[in-house]
Amino acid sequence: MTTETTQIATALLMREGRALLVLRGGARRAYPNCWGLVGGHVEPGETPRQAVSRECFEELGTRIADPRRIPMTVTAAGVEMHTFLVTRWTTEPRNAATDEHDEIRWFAPHELADLPLAHPESLPDILNAMTRSHAGSSTP
Repeated sequence: MTTETTQIATALLMREGRALLVLRGGARRAYPNCWGLVGGHVEPGETPRQAVSRECFEELGTRIADPRRIPMTVTAAGVEMHTFLVTRWTTEPRNAATDEHDEIRWFAPHELADLPLAHPESLPDILNAMTRSHAGSSTP
């Protein structure tokens, strides 16, 4: 029996040491009322990098530049997560997918542990990326 793997591409947008997370709507089938990274399914014929760029435009109304792949632990069965660190984009991110997300918000690292996260097992990877990003890069 062959198990199909779902390819997911997500973006960790960082600005001034803070990460942008989205609050998934309560009517969502997967992870309702949980905070997570912006992103979604990789479509047929798309690379993960193309998918994360498309998802950021669809969900945040902005075009991203130079997404850099980062490690992300997700224990959901049948899911392969492709996560990208993003520190440059064209316009201020906004909730352009109100049918999917109830809210978007910037969080400092110390605020993340108390949130209901879609994938709490990924918190150490998110915090590590936030620390590295804030220490070594400029933000828009």
